[in-house]
Amino acid sequence: MGKLYESIDDRLAAFLLAQPVYFVGTAPLDGEGHVNVSPKGMAGTFAVLGPHRVAYLDYTGSGVETIAHLRENGRIVVMFCAFDGPPKIVRLHGRGRVVVSGDPEFAGLRARFPKERTSGQRSVIVVDVDRVSDSCGFSVPLMDLRSDRDLLDRYLERREPAYFEEYWKAKNTESVDGLPGLEGLPMTANSG
Repeated sequence: MGKLYESIDDRLAAFLLAQPVYFVGTAPLDGEGHVNVSPKGMAGTFAVLGPHRVAYLDYTGSGVETIAHLRENGRIVVMFCAFDGPPKIVRLHGRGRVVVSGDPEFAGLRARFPKERTSGQRSVIVVDVDRVSDSCGFSVPLMDLRSDRDLLDRYLERREPAYFEEYWKAKNTESVDGLPGLEGLPMTANSG
């Protein structure tokens, strides 16, 4: 049933890139803190950078839990489920880091993704993967994808750069548990 992989090979990379949604899990070190699981999607926002490295585009949102947890301890898991075709769940465990829009490394990483959807980007989340595993997914339902939602794109495209800088200061400076989020990071709006 379950299998461990030495790395992300071409076949596994093709599976990951074909999934329209994936889930990111992080947690603070404090046992009383809140565990976070974020659904991610939108075509072209996930990339396999190598056999032990992946990344995804992070957009402005109401929370900053993943960024705060990665800044504190780096632990992350990214989970993909097959909602069509043969059943399969793949988990990528590793150490994540945040490369924000004002970081010199951002432009090179951003070039690994399609050019559209630049408005409202906060960062690229890079994961150095140390454990790749799959499991059966027998209980995951079969579902048909109608399309990506365009609501986030439309919402972010209507905003000026100053909006994001103010929003980040007001809503993304710290996590729900008070951990540093975007506070102190070199943020610039609309880097692409």
